[in-house]
Amino acid sequence: MKLAARIGLILLGIIALLIVVLAIVGVVNVRRPFPDTDTTLTIPGLQDEVNVYRDENGIPHIYAQNEHDLFLAQGYVHAQDRFWQMEFWRHVSLGRVSEIAGASTVDIDTFIRTMGWNRIAEESLTYYESEAPEMLTIMEAYSEGVNAYIAEQGDNISLNYTILGLVNDKWEIEPWEPLHTIAWAVVMADDLGGNWSEEIQRANLIKELGEGTTANLLPFYPYDSRPVMVPTDAMNIEFTNEDSETLFQQMQQVDWANVNTDIVGRYPADGFLGGGDYVGSNNWVISGEHTDTGMPLLANDPHLSIQMPAIWYQVGLHAPGFNVEGFSFAGVPGIVVGHNDNIAWGVTNVGPDVQDLYIEKINPNNPNQAEFMGEWEDMDVIEEVIKVNGGEDVVLEVKITRHGPIISDLRDDVSDVLAIRWTAQEPMRTLESIMGLNKAQNYEEFREAMRYWDVPSQNVVYADVEGNIAYQMPGLIPIRANGDGLVPVPGWTGEYEWEGWVPYEKLPAILNPEWGYIATANHAIVDEEYPYLITYYWADGDRGERIVDMIEAELNGDGELTQEDLARIQFDSRSLMADSYVPLLDGLSSSDEKVQAALERLRGWDRQARRDSVPAALFEIFYMQLVQRTLTDEVGADNVRAFSGRVLFHQLADNPDAVWWDDTTTSAKETQADILLTALEDTVAWFDENVGGDMNDWTWGSIHTATFSSNPLGESGIAPIEAIVNRGPFPADGGSSIVNANGWSWSNPAAVTGHPSMRMLVDMSDFDASEWVIPTGESGHPYHPHYDDQIELWLNGEYLPMVWSEDAVLETAVDHLVLTPGE
Repeated sequence: MKLAARIGLILLGIIALLIVVLAIVGVVNVRRPFPDTDTTLTIPGLQDEVNVYRDENGIPHIYAQNEHDLFLAQGYVHAQDRFWQMEFWRHVSLGRVSEIAGASTVDIDTFIRTMGWNRIAEESLTYYESEAPEMLTIMEAYSEGVNAYIAEQGDNISLNYTILGLVNDKWEIEPWEPLHTIAWAVVMADDLGGNWSEEIQRANLIKELGEGTTANLLPFYPYDSRPVMVPTDAMNIEFTNEDSETLFQQMQQVDWANVNTDIVGRYPADGFLGGGDYVGSNNWVISGEHTDTGMPLLANDPHLSIQMPAIWYQVGLHAPGFNVEGFSFAGVPGIVVGHNDNIAWGVTNVGPDVQDLYIEKINPNNPNQAEFMGEWEDMDVIEEVIKVNGGEDVVLEVKITRHGPIISDLRDDVSDVLAIRWTAQEPMRTLESIMGLNKAQNYEEFREAMRYWDVPSQNVVYADVEGNIAYQMPGLIPIRANGDGLVPVPGWTGEYEWEGWVPYEKLPAILNPEWGYIATANHAIVDEEYPYLITYYWADGDRGERIVDMIEAELNGDGELTQEDLARIQFDSRSLMADSYVPLLDGLSSSDEKVQAALERLRGWDRQARRDSVPAALFEIFYMQLVQRTLTDEVGADNVRAFSGRVLFHQLADNPDAVWWDDTTTSAKETQADILLTALEDTVAWFDENVGGDMNDWTWGSIHTATFSSNPLGESGIAPIEAIVNRGPFPADGGSSIVNANGWSWSNPAAVTGHPSMRMLVDMSDFDASEWVIPTGESGHPYHPHYDDQIELWLNGEYLPMVWSEDAVLETAVDHLVLTPGE
């Protein structure tokens, strides 16, 4: 059950009362939390006057006379527009959701506290206190601004808070602290860098199907048919024999039946950010040698979980020595992605393997000891107290071995449990990196700033006003003594320990590549010659291949790209999986009129997944049916989704003799063509059942829709409540493993679960010509004019001006907020 769905069960009891209350004071309650954005306010803690100019979409530019006031004002402005988002996020970050939702989410808090997100944040805070006090000063100034807003608003912080206060006891709105800022980085590290569940899944598949079948159906990256971002021989890095890892030592035989792989608590099916399957991100930068302006162009669209409001907040920050614009997180000072006076940068996720599960043997005579190299070692035992809204405290005992917290329970029928080692358990210095990026003036300063970006590791593309383009991968990447990170390893032998980190100087990087561009889409960063293990499982490479193909097509045409070209690439919805399978339909025919009509539509399709396209819808559901028809007989219905990877099915398209095409449940020997036609028959039946009998109604947009849902009320299952806080559904272009990556899950075909969480185009020749958009709007207040005013732009691949110069900011301003010092 989803995190928010449990809250919906509670809401049913008070829905009638709520309708009455909203009918009486609805308009007042809706507008009461709206912030004052065109006035003069006195804010305690300010040293000088601050001016905040908002344009017609509510996007603010903050002008301060010193950095303290700049970050204080950013905290205040973030809180004005997004405090509910900040409030909910900090409860998730620290495993305190039950303080809002009650007993229904105790198991979720149990998982978070067991993993130790709160402890990780506290250790990182200790690092900043002792090693980087200047970062703490920034966070404290930011907190002052947030707390000024809290003190000013009282209970009038959000309509969401008002509604939830009718469900459970109203909880205290606590002052904002630096810990809350730091904790958000832990959530992002989990969302972008967690693969513990894949290790468990692979171990369970090996146990059920065998290692050979599992390996055959989970192939690694196809280096022969998909691009690599940074070839090893193009890096300006000197590798020696000492850089080589030996990772393939035979692992001691593990009795998987004796290992408990059931985790403590519950990890929500759609993740903690509420978006389901991860879909990736895109960015690329083009050298000025190949652009119409003669200066670099940079594009970025990170793909994250769909939500309301958007995960990003657009803002400009201006003070002496600090001049930057871009995308921020509400709750965090500074700019995560954007540009300053001299440089621009964009990010996509690396997806490195930075988590390992260790099988721990527990002392049968002392459950607080685990074996290591023939000795029993005491575990640290920590007591976590989970506060429950309307209920009694829940006391949780967490045990921590040398490898990390134990995340599976000891049961009577098993003797071994799992502990997790994770790079995020080290002090997280990411804020240090963000601040360095915001102030960096050249490539050298950019690279030095990236040194501190520990987690989650990102593909960072770079451009500057000198005409340079570059790439840098930062992050803590473990060096393993043995093992490949694919399955849990014995923790008692001492043979699978981490021996340190890949040196920053040896991480992939490139400056001004001779081919004139750098493109990243979560595909393979390095080739097989790179001496360190980053991961075996990159994204499938379809988006990366398509982006490279489109860039190369422009370079081979008129030889230059424009910003309009970059926008077109960002919104491209071509399916490379369709390129593999639609040609295979040419020789097929059916006596069923609808199936034959579907074949004809697919043959005439341009393979763009557009919302008004019938063949796009047919193909997307066809692929889902094809995977099931191909593999269910060999691996079982429950395991099919685990083997649905596109690398495998691209390979199968090219291999009509593969054994997997035969349906082993029949006496006949099925061919590839037989399975293709049967899958298409299943597709037509699916549409008849789920959409209706008229094929003209089977458009992609009829099933592929984007609903922007607000946590937690937006998934309550109570339609009147959801209508207040959610927006949608909206028919949407794109799809999974498509550049316009509006991904969806088979569990709910074909509702969008992950999406381009923003789009940005930066023109290094004229920053005022840059463009940006987020999927929803700047405000987090339902019914505010800026709650949903960017949705149509985002849906249609359109942008807003990303104005930069003070003249342009003042010219486009419609609101002027003056913040003055006060006691």
